[in-house]
Amino acid sequence: MRILIVKRDKLGDLLLTTPVIEHLATVAPQAEIHLLANDYNAWVARGHPALARIWSYPRARTGRRLRLRALAAQLPLLLSLRRQRYDWALVMGGDESHRAIRRALAVGARRVVAYVHDPSDYGPRLTDPLPPPQAGHETMRMLALLAPLGVEPPAVPPVPRFELPAASAAFAAQWLAARGLAPAGYVVLGLGARRAKKQPGAPQAIRWMQRLYAEFGLPTVLMWTPGAADNPVYPGDDALAQQVLDRAGAHVHPFRGPISDALGLIHDARTTLMPDSGLMHFAAASPGGVLGLFADPQDSAPASRWAPLGARARHVEAGRNVAELDEDAVFAELRPLLAARPASGRARDSAPDRCTS
Repeated sequence: MRILIVKRDKLGDLLLTTPVIEHLATVAPQAEIHLLANDYNAWVARGHPALARIWSYPRARTGRRLRLRALAAQLPLLLSLRRQRYDWALVMGGDESHRAIRRALAVGARRVVAYVHDPSDYGPRLTDPLPPPQAGHETMRMLALLAPLGVEPPAVPPVPRFELPAASAAFAAQWLAARGLAPAGYVVLGLGARRAKKQPGAPQAIRWMQRLYAEFGLPTVLMWTPGAADNPVYPGDDALAQQVLDRAGAHVHPFRGPISDALGLIHDARTTLMPDSGLMHFAAASPGGVLGLFADPQDSAPASRWAPLGARARHVEAGRNVAELDEDAVFAELRPLLAARPASGRARDSAPDRCTS
């Protein structure tokens, strides 16, 4: 049996799909599982032992810009996928994704499974349409997509996993050494979030960092999304970060860089505080874990659906805005994470590690 998993979403979304891949491989060891992802997120699953092959396609659209060369490059890939003669194509996601469904249908699999609101939009080639769930965590929603294959969700789902790139590990070792920081001897505080209400305010972030240093002797690596807040592709946090840095002390080390480098610093942190984002899920899958910051459970991305997963994953959720969170409540959730991983006091090995929650 040959199965294609189609996942076109962002980095954190693909990371949350890895428990589904692992469970499917466990209950159907005879299956040959392939993954189709884009050239932005495919690396997240690289090295996953359950995957026989990863196919990646160049993204044809970045923001409002259409890349015609990338669009043309997708045709030979599609022809190669059709020659695989898949038994199943599974459109992974907790809700309907029109583009992913049409991509899965184009592959020509014998059976195609997806969440859809109106199956008539896609015709008879969508053989196994399922109604989108109204509740549940994103990973559990995706596990339910295995039902047409006769696969029941596990009582305890596997945790997300990824292979830390060697370049990320090497960058972290050099960056930390240059600042006199030891692995597990600092905390990462992230500011980046698509919704401002999930971000800590500048005064709040400053208080948290001061308390981390005064009570635990831990400096902070302050991490944010580069760019302006009104960027139409992805809002940046340069202005908010500057407000924090203008009042921060020497115990705060700013980091403004690419995701690949950020992953190495998150991996080596004692723990991470991070708004709901893709990086939050990677922090949950790192040795120090994460305290995820959420706000407004009536929002389209509540903690009930997107909370970080894993033994060292915790979250807090404010009624309307993260700025409303009680500081003592935040630190009550943070203390177990801080106590779980003492500092090594030495430079890390730059070899890649398998990171699991």
